[in-house]
Amino acid sequence: MENLIYAIVLLPLIGFLINGLFGKNLPKIVVGSLATAAVFASFCIAVSLFLNFDSESPAVVVKAFEWFRVNGVQINFGFQIDQLSLMMVMIITGIGSLIHLYSIGYMSHDKGFYKFFTYLNLFIFSMLLLVMGSNYMILFIGWEGVGLCSYLLIGFWYTNEEYGKAARKAFIMNRIGDLGLLIGIFMIASQTNSVDYISVAQNASKFELDGTIIIFITASLFIGAVGKSAQVPLYTWLPDAMAGPTPVSALIHAATMVTAGIYLVVRSNFLFTLAPTVQGGILLIGFLTAALAGFYALRQNDIKKVLAYSTVSQLGFMFIALGLGAYSTAMFHVMTHAFFKALLFLGAGSVIHAMSNEQDMRFMGGLKKYIPITHITFLIGTLAISGFPLLSGMISKDEILVAAFAKNPIYWVMLFILAATTAAYMFRLYYLTFHGEFRGTDEQKHHLHESPMNMTLPLIVLAILSVIGGFINLPHFIGHGHYAKLMEWLKPVLTPESFKQMEMTLSGVDFNTEMILLGATILMFFTVWFIVKNMYVNKKKMAKAEEDYTGWEKLSAKKLYVDELYNALIVKTFEGLGRGGKMFDKGVLDRFVDYIGEGAEDSGKSMKRIQNGNVESYVLIMTLAVGIILIVNFILQ
Repeated sequence: MENLIYAIVLLPLIGFLINGLFGKNLPKIVVGSLATAAVFASFCIAVSLFLNFDSESPAVVVKAFEWFRVNGVQINFGFQIDQLSLMMVMIITGIGSLIHLYSIGYMSHDKGFYKFFTYLNLFIFSMLLLVMGSNYMILFIGWEGVGLCSYLLIGFWYTNEEYGKAARKAFIMNRIGDLGLLIGIFMIASQTNSVDYISVAQNASKFELDGTIIIFITASLFIGAVGKSAQVPLYTWLPDAMAGPTPVSALIHAATMVTAGIYLVVRSNFLFTLAPTVQGGILLIGFLTAALAGFYALRQNDIKKVLAYSTVSQLGFMFIALGLGAYSTAMFHVMTHAFFKALLFLGAGSVIHAMSNEQDMRFMGGLKKYIPITHITFLIGTLAISGFPLLSGMISKDEILVAAFAKNPIYWVMLFILAATTAAYMFRLYYLTFHGEFRGTDEQKHHLHESPMNMTLPLIVLAILSVIGGFINLPHFIGHGHYAKLMEWLKPVLTPESFKQMEMTLSGVDFNTEMILLGATILMFFTVWFIVKNMYVNKKKMAKAEEDYTGWEKLSAKKLYVDELYNALIVKTFEGLGRGGKMFDKGVLDRFVDYIGEGAEDSGKSMKRIQNGNVESYVLIMTLAVGIILIVNFILQ
């Protein structure tokens, strides 16, 4: 097993090295196939490990080597395979291999083809380090690695200045969260003399429940999660990250990187369960993020921006589940979201490909007859995220709703409204894109065509997963114990306290109440579907430009002017400080350095008069110097 664990991590690294060093001279089909095969091979190995790994198997820790020691804390470079890491590895490599295959067609005409696949493989390698590392330091290496790769991939088309700014924004905002994570890791090491997950979990009982130290540690870790998983207030980087090629949006911002924060909290459940105050903060941030992002998505016109804010909103749902203590529920939604959101992003990429790089929905319409495979698969993704009965998104989201009701019925009402908002903006996107009359140019209409097989095949696979993915964790009234399948699978990863908290949350609603809640959500779904269809198909309402909206619609289109506020208060402030620093540098520091140079030059010129080559002068100076020394010495005695 040890060799297989190493192989999962090393295969994408090998793909990165080969394409990075030799890809420029290799045919594109070789570059793309090699990168895809490396990730798919890792997926196959992960599946084989999964099939031989039951829900009661203890974690397998493989120590590669001792990295370093500091103040009695030993840091090992090692990997840990357990139920949680296996789940994440299969999502990363499974969805990643499909996106790699899709990218072969999508990026086929790009001059930086080999660079793109080099970065993709490096990203997968970094993400695998993040989820497979046996301690917080390995997690941090992967954490920073995916941050670097996101910068490279978001700014891939770097000749566009705005894309470069989007990449820089993502990098800087993530650094804020990363500092919080690093502080949390240092505090864990100082308090437990270890950073290994197993050791820290065993020593977690030493912390006082809701004590100052545990609150500080978990709050620091949560700040890291807020940055990486785009929660309020560090969420504005993710919509701007749509500047990268569409496969990047699918890989980084749907299935993998942005779920790293959820993984961090679940992995650290032994700490967060001891900090109910921080869990309450997670719940609040989750609600605020889901509400704001859902509101923004209602009136965006860029197809990728709608999906970006949808991602932020769904991440908010996952954090709500974490705040409720329903760790398996959060991971369940991570999995189903990976299926339908990757499908939606790749479907959007297929639409953009057909539309000659047009992303504005105001210039689309009627595409279902031109790109039928994209249309059907995109519809399935839309139904899944919106809550169509028995599709993956409905089952995982309903589990969050039930957990919220068990905690507080008011939470359920709030989530119910947010779920209705999700259905509203997704059906708006679907009808504006695929129904009605085509609103683009004649040249775009002439160019309309279905994507090639290497792009449509991933769409079909993801569509199937979006339909059947929820059956992995069916609720009790259909077949399994009460949400028991995934909960029991993750039980060895959770402490008894965490598992008990989760079990109480997920079992806190009786059968009749649950049926009423389920019926209400299904009724809501069909009501919203009918209203949006009537608005955009029957009444043929069209999207407007940002400046043409009024009232709440303008606030939605302008994202409550948060970007402008951040720009005015933070960006402009630091730019002003930078200009002031530049003036200080040139006006004070440069002049000071110049004065030193000029002083040395002037002293050299003065000494030049003495160093005249005349031996008699040198003897006279030496004699005078000796005399002065003797006189001073005599006086001091």
